[in-house]
Amino acid sequence: MSSNTVITSPGTAVSSKPRLSIGQIFTMSFGFLGIQFGFALQNGNTSRILRSFGADVDQLPLFWIVAPLVGMIVQPIIGHYSDKTWNRLGRRKPYFLAGALLSSAALVFLPNSGGLAGIIPALWIGAGMVMIMDASFNIAMEPFRALVADNLPETQRTLGFSIQTFLIGLGAVAGSALPDILAGLGVSLTAGADGIADNIKYSFYIGAVVFMAAILVTIFFSAEYPPAEYERYHGKVERKEKGSGLSEILSDFRHMPKTMRQLGLVQFFSWFALFSMWVFTTDAVATHVYGLSGDYSKTVAYNEAGNKVGTSFAVYNFVAMLYALLLPAVARKFGRKLTHAISLIAGGIGLISIYFVRDPSMLNLSMVGVGLAWASILAMPYVILSGSIPAGKLGIYMGIFNFFITLPQIVNGLFGGWIVTNLYGGQPIYAIVLAGFFMICAAISVLFVHDSGAMEIKQANALKPSVV
Repeated sequence: MSSNTVITSPGTAVSSKPRLSIGQIFTMSFGFLGIQFGFALQNGNTSRILRSFGADVDQLPLFWIVAPLVGMIVQPIIGHYSDKTWNRLGRRKPYFLAGALLSSAALVFLPNSGGLAGIIPALWIGAGMVMIMDASFNIAMEPFRALVADNLPETQRTLGFSIQTFLIGLGAVAGSALPDILAGLGVSLTAGADGIADNIKYSFYIGAVVFMAAILVTIFFSAEYPPAEYERYHGKVERKEKGSGLSEILSDFRHMPKTMRQLGLVQFFSWFALFSMWVFTTDAVATHVYGLSGDYSKTVAYNEAGNKVGTSFAVYNFVAMLYALLLPAVARKFGRKLTHAISLIAGGIGLISIYFVRDPSMLNLSMVGVGLAWASILAMPYVILSGSIPAGKLGIYMGIFNFFITLPQIVNGLFGGWIVTNLYGGQPIYAIVLAGFFMICAAISVLFVHDSGAMEIKQANALKPSVV
């Protein structure tokens, strides 16, 4: 494919990146289907697995803190080194493969970790496996955001992240619904001797296979620009002779772009809300909708509530999958920031509406709004951010950006359980309502973000006739 020469800054001429076909963008991001399949299993079932191992509902956020803590550490490191890597597999692909192998192993082991209860308490083994699983997911996931920005011109990045979000939604729909599907096919949903039902175990085994297969599609059927060609499209990449590793990561953190700092507040509100939803929805539905009380964590009714929540999570992921395909058109009409704000408001209304649900099937309607927000959260912040990141820093800054995802989850994990117990009288439904209001706060915050990439697209379109 031919490319054009453009001026990116005074005295700096680079070639514009060739536009990629839909098929090329699709295979480039296909591994995200497997990653989100695994995340969906984790998000929809970790709370009930830990509850089966003996965790109290107010302890759940503390165990869930493990995941964002690991992400906060792993993602900047992986981003930093993937920026500097080039070998026979490529720049980002070695991390895809390593993460896939580790993640698949963790998916198989987590639902069976209760088998080691004679050596170590099952609850701690389960929490440890959640940590290992999340570290593995992060190794595989972090470079995908950078790969889209590496390979696509600014004018295709909304499309690229939207297709990525579509694949995320597809994987999440399947992963969220799988335990309920297996139960409908006759696989037992009664907890076994280790506290875990067969439909959950088999779902995780299938997830391990899907995760690995999807990553391999990206590895075998997508391309990366080698270093010389990368600089042709991105300009000369600065390589510091002094300082490396942690010191360079800290330096990049101090000099993060203005847009990233502004998006940090948006991400804080958004991911605080999402963390509450993932941690508390099962118990909120069990108590507020099903009317369960007392020690209900090992009852069939609790598993039914968990399956219903898993199905409703599949609904929000299905909505996100479809809405992702519309995001480029919506963003062209309303702009990136307003598109994200409208989507977040829809998510806030959806979460707040769960308080008024009495029929479990009505959860699916609440999740329509959440699906709109989820699609936008997975795409629009990265589209807005990517245009402000300097050449050669895509991996590290995508990793640092993860701080604004993990920090709110850690804050929620530290205080969320205490708030539910001491302020909400043990009623987790109020944590879901607060999550809805936080989504609306995120919508307001995004309106104040500086979107430099949007201005670049306008300038590029204005200069099109004179580009040579």
